[in-house]
Amino acid sequence: MCIGFVYPEPSSSAAGARILQLLKLFIDADYKIIFGTTASLSAHSFDLNTLGIEVKSLKLNDSSFDEYIFALNPSVVLFDRFMTEEQFGWRVAKCCPDALKVLDTEDLHFLRKARGENLDSTVRFSKTFLKSDVAKREIASIYRSDLSLIISEVEFKILTQELGIDASLLFYIPFVLHPAEIQNLKDFSGYETRKNFVFVGNFMHPPNVQAVQYLKHKIWPVLSQKLPEAQLHIYGAYAKPQHLTLEDKKNNFYVYGRVEDLDSLLSSYRLLLAPLQFGAGLKGKVLDAMRNGTPCGLSTVAAEGLFGTLPSNGFIEDNLQNFVFKSLQLYNEKDIWETAQNDGFNVLLKRFSRCEFESLFLAKIDQLFKQLDNHRLKNITGLLLQHHSLQSTKYLSKWIEAKNKRS
Repeated sequence: MCIGFVYPEPSSSAAGARILQLLKLFIDADYKIIFGTTASLSAHSFDLNTLGIEVKSLKLNDSSFDEYIFALNPSVVLFDRFMTEEQFGWRVAKCCPDALKVLDTEDLHFLRKARGENLDSTVRFSKTFLKSDVAKREIASIYRSDLSLIISEVEFKILTQELGIDASLLFYIPFVLHPAEIQNLKDFSGYETRKNFVFVGNFMHPPNVQAVQYLKHKIWPVLSQKLPEAQLHIYGAYAKPQHLTLEDKKNNFYVYGRVEDLDSLLSSYRLLLAPLQFGAGLKGKVLDAMRNGTPCGLSTVAAEGLFGTLPSNGFIEDNLQNFVFKSLQLYNEKDIWETAQNDGFNVLLKRFSRCEFESLFLAKIDQLFKQLDNHRLKNITGLLLQHHSLQSTKYLSKWIEAKNKRS
């Protein structure tokens, strides 16, 4: 069973695409999947029935879940983000103690939050980030889970080297692309057929909103003077009026809403700009750009965890003047552009092919099934947190449930 924070919306966010990738791994391993969530369907929710996934509407702070999960008796429960583990983890532990509890972190929420609060700092991680309630809650959730899926090598190192979390509790699995999704380079549009700059990002995600403002007020005024015929197009799901008012047509800065066919869109642009000033995890927009042969101008944060020791599909730069200079160079020089396109394709093949992770992931799941008791006994911190923190969550939930019944 997968307990989702929301219904997956792969056309809205990378998080939606991520959870679907994980579910498909389980489907191909012959698991029967039930997807449950307390959220409501939207017009953009992915139709899980097309994958043979059963959908279950869940109630928050309601013992009906206990009855349901006990009867279902799943072998694996996958929590989509730490908030769902907080809400339902204690119920799963009570009703299905032998179920393997897997947490998909998506990204480290506390890391993203702390970086957003320290924009003036170049420090990517500090122990002071742990002072927040979000940090304590998220790390506790990792300890309570039998296995936590970490999307970025950088975050894996933070958890193991900086926080001392045992690597046996974690599994590195980034975005995983099916071979069919990694197109042959000959299918990509060439340099001459492309034009203009693009940024793509869900407007509900604060790092994207901040990046759009940075593009408009810092980067584009300088870049557009050098390329007066070029345009910058901003696309993003859940754009609100205040986001759309950022548009400045006189200066070739356009703001649009949701993209229905992202691949067709990205393959028509010469360069994607992603000067993100804060964030965590991996940036799905960069993976999408690489899939469509679109080189990128990236900040360090936008590039984090993507390239390893391989060349990026463009450039990585935080200095404003250098970012503009390298954008011009990449946009105007065909040889550099084609090299960047090829480098992106190479990164996809070597770092994000599903074939590299599928068998290792499923083997890890099987290994835990065989030695779950010993695995849990070694996780002393997890045992303590199961007793203390989940007891408080449990009784708060029961209090809310009783209060709801009275009203």
